Amino acid sequence: MRALWSLSVMAVLAACTSQDVGGPARSAAFPEFPENLFAAFEAACADPGQEFRRVEKGTFECRQLLPPETTAYLILNFDGYPQKLPESVIQLSSTQTAQGYQVDADMFLLVPQKSGRILKIAVKSPTLDRKLARLYRVAGGTPI
Repeated sequence: MRALWSLSVMAVLAACTSQDVGGPARSAAFPEFPENLFAAFEAACADPGQEFRRVEKGTFECRQLLPPETTAYLILNFDGYPQKLPESVIQLSSTQTAQGYQVDADMFLLVPQKSGRILKIAVKSPTLDRKLARLYRVAGGTPI
């Protein structure tokens, strides 16, 4: 999980584009609910500066504060509000299907704005996509 965070920070610095929509969905099909995947996701989100959240039924997030250099970059380049720091977010959600379950992952940055709204910046990275596909396979899923 730490590798995903590091890669997501590098990816965003390399190609940071402002968007108010989600980024690429990273999905996999599972024959049954992937309890082990979600348990591992929660366990991996326990370091200082990380927060595990249940957003809604079947949707969970791991939020993490960013390194000082990345935080400064985002605040300065995206009109951020220094009193509320940007966060990196990995979100996993599950949906029951006729064949079992589909799990979707999304990775993005949230940058609070001076205006009060929050800018969502998608993290796009083929390297992250490959790592996530491997994680899905290890958990018994088939990337789609």
